[in-house]
Amino acid sequence: MGEVLWTALRLGLTSFGGPIAHLGYFERTYVRKLQWLSSAEYVELVALCQSLPGPTSSQVGFLVGLRRAGWQGALAAWVGFTLPSALLMYAFAVLVKTLPSSAAWLQPILHGLVLTAVGVVAQAVWSMARSLCPDWPRRALAALSCAALLVFATPATQMVVMFLGAVAGWFVCRGTKLADLGMVRASQPRVAAAAVTLYVLLLATVSGIALLAPHSPGALAAIFYRAGALVFGGGHVVLPLLRQELVPGGWISDSSFLSGYALAQGLPGPLFTVAAYLGATSAPPHLAAAWATLAVLAIFLPGLLIAAGSVSLWNRLASIAGASAALAGINASVVGILAAALYDPVWRSGVTDLTDAAVAVAAFLLLQLVRFPAAGTAVLCVLVSLLKPHFL
Repeated sequence: MGEVLWTALRLGLTSFGGPIAHLGYFERTYVRKLQWLSSAEYVELVALCQSLPGPTSSQVGFLVGLRRAGWQGALAAWVGFTLPSALLMYAFAVLVKTLPSSAAWLQPILHGLVLTAVGVVAQAVWSMARSLCPDWPRRALAALSCAALLVFATPATQMVVMFLGAVAGWFVCRGTKLADLGMVRASQPRVAAAAVTLYVLLLATVSGIALLAPHSPGALAAIFYRAGALVFGGGHVVLPLLRQELVPGGWISDSSFLSGYALAQGLPGPLFTVAAYLGATSAPPHLAAAWATLAVLAIFLPGLLIAAGSVSLWNRLASIAGASAALAGINASVVGILAAALYDPVWRSGVTDLTDAAVAVAAFLLLQLVRFPAAGTAVLCVLVSLLKPHFL
């Protein structure tokens, strides 16, 4: 367990670049360097986690820890990978709260971070569209999903869009197949059943608490648990789901939300740790640490539960006719949801003039074509935002 914790902690401190880059770091560390599992086993775990709701890289690390040192190893892998960026996001939330909102240098910095988010989300849309929408039926499904979200921008619409995406995929994506996970054995069916049952029960429980006690810690936990339980596509896609719950509900302002999300792109570790910032920013001053912890646990827990359950249940799912087609439809709808979020709130909240538009496009090109690090892109966007009043 100690070995797993130390290895995951080093990855949590150095794994920049988002979930796809994280998987590369994991392969180099867990497969080639430490040889904790074979390349074939690693590919199977990645294929499994990419098909589940929740944070893909965190789920892969969790299952690697499970394989290496049992359930204690799984927990150690998650804590080590998550803790560094969660602490940094919490520290940023506390720092922003202690600074006067009228500080002359603060607003340009936050605006630069928002412009970074435009480039980052645009890159995510582009990359996901290429991999998840390779044919015209799925491209059409993504476009329809995007249009529905732009016309009816509510959390309920997102759930309906994903459900309809699954139904449409069942009919138009019949040629797709789930990955062959022959080496993932159904070794602990009782544990798997318990994990999936707890996943569903908690989803129902937190939703009931939110109805009985709105704007309470329970309601906050419900928002983050639902986001972690129902989002496909990882950290980038969780943005619209959380924004639709937190901003209209008065938990946090749009500008504060996007500033935290943009900062998360430049930090190592999983993007879901933006929950630490959002929980602390939403909380009363004396409860910031408690609410940040609650938000982080709530957003990660469903993904870890479903990953633990699916290791044993995957082969049964693969035998269900049409399951892979429905999943392909959901993934196409997710691309549409993220594309809608790129316009509203990311573009609409961050881009106010032609200069902002040019900076956002430049950020996208740096990330997509030059492969410039996200942290470096954020620094450049902030510098331009700070210098803008002096030259324009």
